[in-house]
Amino acid sequence: MRAVAARVTRAKVTVGDEVTGALEEPGLLVLLGIHADDDQSKAATMARKLHELRILRDEQSCATAGAPLLVVSQFTLYGDTRKGRRPSFVAAARPEVAEPLVDAVVRELRARGASVATGRFGAMMAVESVNDGPFTLLIEV
Repeated sequence: MRAVAARVTRAKVTVGDEVTGALEEPGLLVLLGIHADDDQSKAATMARKLHELRILRDEQSCATAGAPLLVVSQFTLYGDTRKGRRPSFVAAARPEVAEPLVDAVVRELRARGASVATGRFGAMMAVESVNDGPFTLLIEV
């Protein structure tokens, strides 16, 4: 499981004309990719890592600051560009495997008390953000 977590002052994701998720205060924008071999245990680990990662201002985490997260599924995080000019996505989980695991990460975050907004799995989404710093990390579990 792989995530790109960006510290943001605000962010939103839109599908068509509908805003499906938004952060109106500082928090984390999380682009989440699921590997073909991932399972439920990785969902819990990723949720804990994202919630407790001390990358907000003053070394705060979403857990300590009560900051929200916007989680957006992104299979392209597993695009392999080492060969040729077209990325290969064979390492990315199939939608029927990935969607329940993205949902599991969101569910685990909410169970920890986090405020979580989301995109819409499989949809063509427009993601807007105002990075804070900028401060962006790649997280793998």
